[in-house]
This record gives sequence, structure tokens and C-alpha cells, in this order.
Amino acid sequence: MLRTQSGLRLLGPSDLPAMLELAACDPVVNVFADYRSRLTQLDPRWLGGEMWGYVEEGRLVSACHAAANLVPVQASPDAIAAFADRAISQRRRCATVVGPREQVEPMWRLLEPHWPPPRETRWNQPHLEIGTPPLVAPDPLVRRTTPADIDVLYPACVAMYTEEVGVSPEAGGGADLYRARVTQLVAKGWSFARIEDGKVVFKAEIAAASPGACQVQGVYVDPGRRGQGLAAAGMAAVVELALRDVAPVVSLYVNEHNVPARRAYARVGFEQSATFSTVMF
Repeated sequence: MLRTQSGLRLLGPSDLPAMLELAACDPVVNVFADYRSRLTQLDPRWLGGEMWGYVEEGRLVSACHAAANLVPVQASPDAIAAFADRAISQRRRCATVVGPREQVEPMWRLLEPHWPPPRETRWNQPHLEIGTPPLVAPDPLVRRTTPADIDVLYPACVAMYTEEVGVSPEAGGGADLYRARVTQLVAKGWSFARIEDGKVVFKAEIAAASPGACQVQGVYVDPGRRGQGLAAAGMAAVVELALRDVAPVVSLYVNEHNVPARRAYARVGFEQSATFSTVMF
């Protein structure tokens, strides 16, 4: 339960209503934190880390998901300073610092002198969303994947991750964990693909979902099939299925330099609503 004094607090299960109210200040941008809060009930055993809260006069005004990803939520300047102090006092555990640029950038300025150099920084990542039917015809061959597809799907997931992040998810013995993640998304009904002759030519997944929004990740077109309109039609199918079955708004964020992807998303009807930044280790 939140106490009356101000400052940083570790959040727990009793703080879930306040955390969800905070995330609802921008339910699309904050969908990851909302999803993780609901999924874990803010129990540290399930978070795999901590959820930090910043309280002013007894009210939760900011938060920060501090686990594999460090994700600020509605973070004010005072909260950013408090979160950075807490992060500096601990060994770096996160693989990324990610979220709205206006929160990530000042947080990283405070962290940078104390943490190892990042592998890469991506400051300008358009955050896009759509809450209406797609503007292009959905690809009728894009469907939810099933457990029977995993052996075909998994290599495409590895290829996409490696191309996007610059490091294989199987590096350092991570293959079993990553395959488990792919399997989990399939089981949730959050994995979509077009498969031809035993090969994935388009795929995407939902990474997080709440009553207000869902976030798409892992969009991939086989390199030999790029430039054929598969991304736009495939994403239209994902949007149609997600709006029908998952959430009223579909969101994602994309690298600024990925012009073909940005054009495809624009064709579908995605519009920019924020700018994200990612610091990668």
C-alpha cells in the first residue's frame, strides 16, 4: 500500500490498482508496463525484477519497470532522478532501457557515467498506432500459428531478432529460453504468419496486451520476398485479427532508418503518436 510520504517506493501486489491507473494515463504508450503489471500482479517473483514507484503526497505519479527491460512510465524529472539513483546503486541487470524519448534520454544522461557503454543507441523510433480497420486489403494467407508450426516458425524468429538487434537470441546458450518464448506466444494466439512450402514469408507477434491496446513486435519478411507488398498486406491482416480479438488499438515502434517498414505501416493506416528511444547492451 502506498504510504503518505513522497519519494521512491518498491511496488507490490497491493499497489496494482494505483499502477494500472497510472498506466491508463496513456494506455497505448504504456501498454508494456500495463501488461506486465497485470501478468505479474506486481509480485517480484514473477516480475523477474522490481517495479519502482515514485510517490508525491501519497499518490503514485511515476513508475519504472526494472527487470530485463528498464521502462519508465509517466516519469517526471524528479522520478527520473530517483529511478536513475536506484539503478546506479544496483548492478546493471537490464538488456535495454526503452520507452518515450523524453523519459529515456534524461535517464540515460544520469546512468551513462556509471554504466558500461551501450552496444547501440536508437534515439528516434517512431511509435505508431491504429485503432481503425486497415487501409489496405489484409493478406488472406496470414493466420495465427499453431504448435505444429513452431519448427518452421522458430528459424524465422531467430533471423528477425538477429537482423533487428544485431545479436542472435541463441548467443550465450539462449536458444532454449528463446524457443520457449516463441512457443508461449503461439500458445497465447499472439503469433501470426504466412507460411509457403514450409517457409515463413511473413510473420509478426503481439508482445504485450491490455484492455486498452496491444503492441506488435517481430515483424519480418523473408529477404527473398521483400518489395512484393507482403509487409503491408501481412500487417493489415495482423491489425484486423488483433482489433477483433485482442485490443481496440494496435501499436508498435520502428527504427527511424527502416524506411520500407515505415512506408508499409503508413499504407496500413498507422499514425505516429510518440517517439521511443532504446539503449541496448
